[in-house]
Amino acid sequence: MAQETVRPDEEVVLGEEIDYVRLITLNRPRQLNVISHKVVYLLAEYLEKWEKDDRAELVIIKGAGRAFSAGGDLKMFYDGRKSKDSCLEVVYRMYWLCYHIHTYKKTQVALVHGISIGGGAALMVPMKFSVVTEKTVFSTPEASIGFHTDCGFSYMLSHLPGHLGEFLALTGARLNGKELVAAGLATHFVLSEKLPELEKRLISLNSGDKNAVKSAIEEFSVDVQLDENSVLNKKSIIDECFSKNNVVDIIKSFESEASKEGNGWIGAYLKGLKRSSPTGLKITLKSIREGRKQTLSNCLKKEFRLTMNILRTTISEDVYEGIRALTIDKDNAPKWEPPSLEKLDDEDVDLVFQQFKEILELQIPEDNRWHGKYESTPYATLKVKD
Repeated sequence: MAQETVRPDEEVVLGEEIDYVRLITLNRPRQLNVISHKVVYLLAEYLEKWEKDDRAELVIIKGAGRAFSAGGDLKMFYDGRKSKDSCLEVVYRMYWLCYHIHTYKKTQVALVHGISIGGGAALMVPMKFSVVTEKTVFSTPEASIGFHTDCGFSYMLSHLPGHLGEFLALTGARLNGKELVAAGLATHFVLSEKLPELEKRLISLNSGDKNAVKSAIEEFSVDVQLDENSVLNKKSIIDECFSKNNVVDIIKSFESEASKEGNGWIGAYLKGLKRSSPTGLKITLKSIREGRKQTLSNCLKKEFRLTMNILRTTISEDVYEGIRALTIDKDNAPKWEPPSLEKLDDEDVDLVFQQFKEILELQIPEDNRWHGKYESTPYATLKVKD
């Protein structure tokens, strides 16, 4: 998650066509390749064009500079807080794009060097091949600022082993490249110094044959061995604590474990949980738990509703307070409302999950892959608001 100011003449996404290979570069290095309306629009445009192009077989995506993508443009949301649904179009387009990335018909490779956070990671994890390095950093920290785990992650995290998904979603814990491969959120680990050479090898391969692409990546990849202090080695404690029925009980269980010898690692995560938005935590836990029983399509529809209801401050203004404290005033002293988990009723949380009228839901295409675009919805054609 980061801030962005886009100049009208700036090429925020570069698309190259190299024989049978297509290369996408997220091109906002100074802003850590954050995702803006223009980025979403261009990504969708390129991906549709290339899926329909018989000469396009392999699509590679990478980030310019020291980041893959730091996620969504928080300043865009904050600046639009006074105007109803100012960000509805970019939100709709992003969720529609997420579905197409998950179900893309051509072979995709993400070369992930540096930060890959939130919505940025949604351009990495669903790929057929996602290559990470020792400098890759992943997290889904949205709950801490009063938001929710979005862009398909209520589906992806909920399908991780045990209750690792709840842990990652609620704590915003960071995973490094080795941990991403071990957790199943990336496919290969390559040393960063080898990444440019791998890119050249994939381009020279000039094919989307999955076995050939996999073999080429494996020429550069190395087996991962988790560090002794990796949080992934704490699976039994994570499963014990994050299997509890609600956030209050999760924190109590985590506190109990923290008091035991050898569990000093819990302290930082516990502190983060207690500083996080109660609203964000409760919404996120419910979304992850629902995601475990939902299809990808239903998860994305649900997340679209959650995003819009949170931005509309249906039950709380925490998301704007969280953004203010983190990136606007940078005082890191948010004042949450309600201020505690105990003062937030489950009935209020349920309000942000309520379905919209069918025509105002995210339209996941069924018969035709490219139906359901924003332009064809009542939001665009009739300016209808839910």
